[in-house]
Amino acid sequence: MIAAMPAPLPAITFDPAAAFPEVNEMRAALAGWDWPRVRQLLDSRDWAGRSLLVGAVDEGPAIGQFLRTVLAQHPGDTVAATLLAAHLIQAGWAIRTAQHAQYVSREQFAQLHEHLRQAEQILIDVCAREPGNVIAWQERLTTARGLELGQVETRRRYDRLARYAPHDRRSQSLLLQQLCPKWGGSWDAAFAFARECTLAAPEGAQNALLLADAHFERYYAFDTDGERAAYARDPRVVQDIWTAAQRSVLHPHFRHEPGWVATRSVFALWFGLMDQWQAAAAQFAALGHLGSEYPWSYLGGTQVLDKFRAEAYAKGGLR
Repeated sequence: MIAAMPAPLPAITFDPAAAFPEVNEMRAALAGWDWPRVRQLLDSRDWAGRSLLVGAVDEGPAIGQFLRTVLAQHPGDTVAATLLAAHLIQAGWAIRTAQHAQYVSREQFAQLHEHLRQAEQILIDVCAREPGNVIAWQERLTTARGLELGQVETRRRYDRLARYAPHDRRSQSLLLQQLCPKWGGSWDAAFAFARECTLAAPEGAQNALLLADAHFERYYAFDTDGERAAYARDPRVVQDIWTAAQRSVLHPHFRHEPGWVATRSVFALWFGLMDQWQAAAAQFAALGHLGSEYPWSYLGGTQVLDKFRAEAYAKGGLR
């Protein structure tokens, strides 16, 4: 008797709207210049939910025109101002591109910095009017990094934000980037902050992702595949990844809240790197057809994700 072939794996989508349909609602409201609907969508959510929806504000010029029109009609609207700043930041980084710095022209950098300076001026005013605006402070973490304002200033901004959202995972991830050597920090600073966030947050929260992220940044910074492979099998690294997973994706209180797709994706990758294929397969099974650009974009994108997922199911025994 011929054994049945396993069903093909579903194609992966990186669109956050696949996990959170309200992202498409936000996109439609922005595209339709429906400001009351935009406010309704944002005002009804917590900071993590608002941060997710702010990600729908893209770099397209029509969005900028819409938000400037809203501000002309409602000059004191800090929500519109924050969204306009987010749009300017997105537009600036789109001009810069994700290429390494040596492949970015002087003109691209100049345009990035001009966009970031415009956004920064808007956000300074928002934070003066509304000191507890977590989204505005998040965006200021990005402008601080892009404008190279340094470790001390970026940490000051994070500390202001943390007064109002002490365990906001996205904000912590933004600061973690600044603390890495590629942005003028150090591995000691990055790992100290990651461990601090991991231990301070409630068990089952996503914050333990920071420890896995810090290790991934260190892994990626090595020059050779041999160095990376050795790092992924270092017992201290393996223990850290399992500890972080047990406090987050493996904990019974873990919930599919904004950011969960990237969180599970990072642990799926790490379990694969460590040859823990059954654990990797469990994360891929929880993800189903969902994926996130990070961390896979660092390693080659969808092709690498598909390879890891297929190997996880083949070796993990879940299919």
